[in-house]
Amino acid sequence: MVRVAAVGDLHFGRHSPEDLAGLVPEMMAAADVVALCGDLTDHGLPDEARSLARELAGPGRPPVVAVLGNHDYEAGRAEEVAGILREAGVHVLDGDTVELRGIGFAGVKGFGGGFGAHALQAWGEELMKRFVHEAIEEALKLERAIARLSTAHRVVLLHYAPIEATVRGEAAEIYPFLGSSRLEEPLSRHPVSAILHGHAHHGQLRGETRTGVPVFNVAAALLQQHAGRRFHVLELPAPA
Repeated sequence: MVRVAAVGDLHFGRHSPEDLAGLVPEMMAAADVVALCGDLTDHGLPDEARSLARELAGPGRPPVVAVLGNHDYEAGRAEEVAGILREAGVHVLDGDTVELRGIGFAGVKGFGGGFGAHALQAWGEELMKRFVHEAIEEALKLERAIARLSTAHRVVLLHYAPIEATVRGEAAEIYPFLGSSRLEEPLSRHPVSAILHGHAHHGQLRGETRTGVPVFNVAAALLQQHAGRRFHVLELPAPA
């Protein structure tokens, strides 16, 4: 088996390296690949990214794949944050793909907009249209990425949720800001083994797309409160 240790919402800056002591080494020891599902920093500051990069860097460690989250954009320096992490060897995906240990990974941040019949539509004010257009663009980036993968097993990394099931438990008023059904559409058109996301700290640990693909909410606070562990381990058959 190939073991993927996944967590989101580390919020480096709000939580000091001391608060997260042992987490990264524990993940590294438990996994063949480490997956980070956004909100890696708390305010999107380069110094926060450098602190995380120091934790992740080091010889002999398994590869790390990541997407950014909304907190990583807060300071308007997301490209710099991503660059610092890439210099530390992290595969930061934004409509990109990478094959690690024979498993294909595709990732985007995603965006909001809500779910199902209650999803926001591109109608009315120009600002509302731009909001919906952002969700559509993220879904298109994800579709193009998944389509490029040719591995037997494909794992999708998101920050925002692609289904409503894994955000239940959050206040219904903020559902439109937690994810979008538009992200589920490419996941139903292409073969995917599993989907990992964060962002919904008070949601549910697991759900499924309408085609039965497992979706795991790996927000750190949710895992610690409801699963009694600091990260999720996804096991997939090793390539033949």
